[in-house]
Amino acid sequence: MLPLKPPRLASLNLPPQVELLTHLARGLVLVGGPAGSGKTTTLAALVEEINRRDPLHIVTIEDPIEYEHPHRQAVVEQVEIGVDAPDFPTALRSAVRQAPDVIVVGEMRDPETMQIALAAAETGHLVFSTVHTSDVASTVARVGDSFPPERQNTIRQEMSIALSAVLVQALLPRVGGGRVPAAELLMISYGARHHIRKNALQHLNQEITITRKQGSFTLEECLGRLVKEGALDRAEATARAAHLDELESILRAERQAPEAALGDAGLRGPFDRR
Repeated sequence: MLPLKPPRLASLNLPPQVELLTHLARGLVLVGGPAGSGKTTTLAALVEEINRRDPLHIVTIEDPIEYEHPHRQAVVEQVEIGVDAPDFPTALRSAVRQAPDVIVVGEMRDPETMQIALAAAETGHLVFSTVHTSDVASTVARVGDSFPPERQNTIRQEMSIALSAVLVQALLPRVGGGRVPAAELLMISYGARHHIRKNALQHLNQEITITRKQGSFTLEECLGRLVKEGALDRAEATARAAHLDELESILRAERQAPEAALGDAGLRGPFDRR
């Protein structure tokens, strides 16, 4: 059972940088993750933030519709596959003809849908979609690898132009019960575009670190934050980390900070602690 109202982004416990995705003017934003990782909920929350803030035209294409968006500041048209349109490519072509500001494609299942979504992003639309993947590099690779070998280089060129951001998330067991999302975000910069064109996707994790000021963050940074907040068990974070040395460095820094603060407190008088 899903809630009647779309969730607010702040309620999902994702890193605050994720909100930057709602301020993009154009381009393709891919949300990756395994089945059941909350991708649809994240998309709904992103749409809700835009809907509450900006007087735009938003078209969502879903199979099925899971969250209903009322008109707020924006006008939101929701297209359901099998009811309002026979398939994703047909619905997406019709949506592009309306020239909306934002298009949400529930899932990019086939090369035709991917091609239309890339073209829409290149021509000035902000396009959100989901892909079943596990990290930033595999999310980018999934799109290129979905096409015949003779077309893959062309698709990578188009993707290097159209892609604006890649968010990948997973739901992990929360301490005390429930689940909590762990995510990584790459805001696409010149360096990432170059690696995508050259199919050197193994360098994209390095680009996350380089573009931290633009809002990017690694999975390990997110896991470290969750451990610090007491939401995630340290052993679970260690098991999920793709770069264990980075996570251990983050956790060591967190341990050292309280110790340094305690040492400073010892220099103060007994009444200074009030």
